[in-house]
Amino acid sequence: MKNIRFYKAFSLLFAGAFMTGIVGCSDFLEEQDPSNLTPESYYTIPDHAEAALAAVYADTRFIGNDGGIFSSTWQFLEAPTGTSTTETAQNSDLNNLYGLIYDGRTQHLINYWNGLYRVIANANLVLDKVPGITPMDENQKKKVLGEARFLRAWAYFYLVRLWGDVPLITLPQTAASEDFKPAPASKETVYDLIVEDLKTAEAAGFPWMDVSGRATLAATKTLMAQVYLTMAGFPLSKGTSHYQLAAEKSGEVIAYSKANPLSLNLFPDYANLHDEKLDNRVEHIFMLQYNVVVAGNPMGNMFPNFKPVTFAGPSGTGSTVPTQSFYKSYEAGDLRTVDQKGFFYTTYFTNGSGARFDLGAPYIFKHFNQTANGSEGVPGTRNNNLNVPLIRFAEVLLIYAEAQNELSGPNDLAYESMKRIRDRAKLTTPAMGTYTKDTFRDAVLRERWHELCYEQITWFDMLRLRKVYNELTNGFDEFVGHINQSSKQALQAKHLLMPYPLPEMQNNPNLQPQNPGY
Repeated sequence: MKNIRFYKAFSLLFAGAFMTGIVGCSDFLEEQDPSNLTPESYYTIPDHAEAALAAVYADTRFIGNDGGIFSSTWQFLEAPTGTSTTETAQNSDLNNLYGLIYDGRTQHLINYWNGLYRVIANANLVLDKVPGITPMDENQKKKVLGEARFLRAWAYFYLVRLWGDVPLITLPQTAASEDFKPAPASKETVYDLIVEDLKTAEAAGFPWMDVSGRATLAATKTLMAQVYLTMAGFPLSKGTSHYQLAAEKSGEVIAYSKANPLSLNLFPDYANLHDEKLDNRVEHIFMLQYNVVVAGNPMGNMFPNFKPVTFAGPSGTGSTVPTQSFYKSYEAGDLRTVDQKGFFYTTYFTNGSGARFDLGAPYIFKHFNQTANGSEGVPGTRNNNLNVPLIRFAEVLLIYAEAQNELSGPNDLAYESMKRIRDRAKLTTPAMGTYTKDTFRDAVLRERWHELCYEQITWFDMLRLRKVYNELTNGFDEFVGHINQSSKQALQAKHLLMPYPLPEMQNNPNLQPQNPGY
């Protein structure tokens, strides 16, 4: 991993503690083996706190886990949006996600639930055990606990948006725990914990930016802005008060950027977004960390199916590729659609660095690592150390523009924020005075769809807005009834929530009732 080496999940450290075999000496069986690790014996020095926290960060990489043949867990949040399709159709679970017929047995859904609760479980260990480590510098302790709070809030934010009411676990669990099989808590209660955790993280003494990839003040304030923007919309519908909070938090990040443009800003060139040398820098506020020593970048299912775009020759699965309708929905002249200049590519170089050839369709360039895979005349390193972006400064600008517009229509900063996104795309933006509140809202949301595509964000916009961008009309449809162009299937009311994973319901009889429609 770049800068921070997040190795095996910390919970594995305890696996050997309970596996002592039976030997002939009863006295030996009665003795405590000091080499065995338990949560009680491990958390004794500051290095243990840092190692435990590293395990929480490591668990965030669950999105790269196996989703079955030609698929990864992260596709769970892309396939239902309708902005992508598949060239292979050999993974039945992925096909069900594209076709909007997934259920509690879908592997990607199970992986996502388990991955998020693993992050929470290890964060809870840190929050429970680290306060007792003595001696430990109080500022270091406060920061470690703040990072654990940030990561727990991050995980619960995904859970509550996807499943609604979910079990709220805030302490380490064992089979003897009183609430080992918890019932779901209300969405409101989960959001209360998320906000509380983020407020604590915000006061934990983080730097504004950190090239190591750890949680920062910019990441915390932006995540708070995301949370408030979501709470303002569906299903909580808190409206004006939370649009105000979203505008304030995103505005604080924008203000820091204006004062420190070399530290936090938009990249001048889209190529910078997928340059591994710029991981955790400038526009990249928070990322999932990857390094082939531990785990290589997991976005390879965006490569075309069996076309020689990398050093590996004819390979790739093409199981997440753009729909033609979404690609064509960008405005004429939008740099984001230009071959190898923006978010897509329509030609590449044989085996990564040879003769240029036509791909026959647009593919996603946003996560393509040319350093690893090769570029014109330059063979690739074969080591894909590119991180996966979760929060970019571009999103901060669009959060502010949307939230401020909902309060009182576009002001100068809201207009400037949206215009900066369009300026980089080489698009002309109409004068501010030509917009009404409604037309500015649609303009900002179109930029969210076109700027933040294929970053596991679009599905959440669809849920909180209960509207979907219609790439054929350039307008917005109601969520229920919108027809995804990838599958020609209509979204239903049940799709506003995911079904609880069936294995979890079988293991926990209190995880009920199943979400409506499943």
